[in-house]
Amino acid sequence: MLYQGSCHCGDVAFEVEGTVDSALACNCSMCRRRGSLLWFVPHEQLRLRTPADALAGYTFNKHVIAHRFCARCGIHTYGEGSDPRGNVVAAINLRCIDGLDLDAIPVQHYDGRAA
Repeated sequence: MLYQGSCHCGDVAFEVEGTVDSALACNCSMCRRRGSLLWFVPHEQLRLRTPADALAGYTFNKHVIAHRFCARCGIHTYGEGSDPRGNVVAAINLRCIDGLDLDAIPVQHYDGRAA
């Protein structure tokens, strides 16, 4: 399925292809404050519909995840990193996807604080 998403102001818009069958809620210092629900997909399934220069980025701790957010409104739309096998992935913030029933998506909790 093809999903459409964006930040609050619309400067960052994207589409992503796949099946949303679960979400991840992390309790690391970043995710706990941000409150996003993450859906991991191969990075090539994510396509920006707006210029990449609308994005800002942030890394912390081990600097292995590039957190992407709108430079104007500050909404975290996705992150970029690698899975345990070395594949490049995008961690989509499901709260930025239009028309999803978030209550119907099973949520896995990850202890990022301990990782």
